[in-house]
Amino acid sequence: MNHRLLYCIIALFFCNSIIAEDYALVWQEEFDYVGEPDPAKWTYEQGFVRNREWQWYQPQNAYVRDGMLTIVAREEHFANPTFNPQSNYWGCKRDSVHCTSACVITNDRQTFLYGKIEVCARIPATPGTWPAIWLLGAQRNLPQAERRPWPYCGEVDIMEYYPVNGKPHLHANACWGGKDGNSMWDSKATPMVESQGPSGESKWASQFHVWTMDWDEDWIRIYLDDELLNEIDLSQTINGRYGEENPFHKPMYLLLNLAMGSTGGQVDLQTLPVRYDIDYVRYYQKR
Repeated sequence: MNHRLLYCIIALFFCNSIIAEDYALVWQEEFDYVGEPDPAKWTYEQGFVRNREWQWYQPQNAYVRDGMLTIVAREEHFANPTFNPQSNYWGCKRDSVHCTSACVITNDRQTFLYGKIEVCARIPATPGTWPAIWLLGAQRNLPQAERRPWPYCGEVDIMEYYPVNGKPHLHANACWGGKDGNSMWDSKATPMVESQGPSGESKWASQFHVWTMDWDEDWIRIYLDDELLNEIDLSQTINGRYGEENPFHKPMYLLLNLAMGSTGGQVDLQTLPVRYDIDYVRYYQKR
């Protein structure tokens, strides 16, 4: 039995009895096929998207094989198809691309509102990597009058990995809008286990782990391998610009991405390519 399967069996032994009693599995992606991510479930972000990150997102950097989704960040060099030196957008001002990766999303395919989202994944932990499991408000599924820009649409970071003061940390966050247009955050950073293998690689990052978001009308709680990382009191997440509106009482969509640079830090070209593996995504709702 391979280590990935053994770990998932052990993790599920402790948590699935509770889930089975109170929740029903209503959507899942087991990645039990070969090829591109299922177009009925996934679409993509493309280009230079946010945070002045280094990577250019493109669909071909995501593939399904060996029972999992793999997102690869690699060094590639080509002219930026959106280059426009007169643009005010930072991504259009770059004349070339030097790194590619992928961001797969469920927008226009599947949205989530309350319940449990469970993701089993193995993340890269090399300099410059910024893998994430996160949600954004599903604006396209709302009436025009109810659509909100970020941060008022809401954001939940079930998992982000990037360093703090040079040390690797795992982040569990929620973000919403303040009354003055600023972003409001409830964030927790947890130092990542530093154990190393014989070649200096992170033993923790070489294994699969299970992240869970437990979400109801009152709380969002984020767990790693059944250990609580952060709990967000939804009575405090009111969009200040929109009265008593709460973005976490509206549908959201899921993003799985491997960003490079920016908050992830300086990219070490010698480490590329790097891969981010997702074994499964499961969504449960209360019976």
